[in-house]
Amino acid sequence: MTNETKYDFRDGNGPVSAHRHSKGGGWVADTAYVDLTAYVGPDACVYGNAKVGNTASVYDNASVYDNASVFGNAKVFGNASVFGSVIIDGLAEVFDYACVFGNAKVGNIAQIYSRTRVCGNAVVTTSVLNANRIDGYTFSIFDEADGTTRITAGCRFFTIPEAIEHWTTTRGDTKLGLESISIIKHLEYAHSLKDRI
Repeated sequence: MTNETKYDFRDGNGPVSAHRHSKGGGWVADTAYVDLTAYVGPDACVYGNAKVGNTASVYDNASVYDNASVFGNAKVFGNASVFGSVIIDGLAEVFDYACVFGNAKVGNIAQIYSRTRVCGNAVVTTSVLNANRIDGYTFSIFDEADGTTRITAGCRFFTIPEAIEHWTTTRGDTKLGLESISIIKHLEYAHSLKDRI
């Protein structure tokens, strides 16, 4: 008989060795690392090979997993998910239903929220701009590490010209098509002002 504690993170691996974090009581897989100074709230999960360090916080129903790292005073909360080889640091916040994955890096004072998806090799150091279409579909704009400006919407991941072409081709002159193109152009303009502030 063993005293080993197990928890099912619902990632398809079944129950794995895990423990409750001493600061907050959230579940942490024994394969993950969380500093004693970090906070993992009672309903949050850290698993896989994820790392949470310094005074970072993961709480509410948020999940940090795979090889993701959350450091500094960063916060992941709400129903947000952070996974892949992502790095969240500084005073960055990822919350609501936002999802950050791939090799993305979010730092400085960036806020990723709503249903924003940040992925690929994106590097976000300021808040991502979002806009919602009348049907609730969320559009977001940000720059990748190489300086390419991207639009994400649902599972779509486009440059601005690709996004305009996509919604022109798929929606044409419909109300949703025209609104989508208007939102993309608005986000592009607002994004162009970020360096003037």
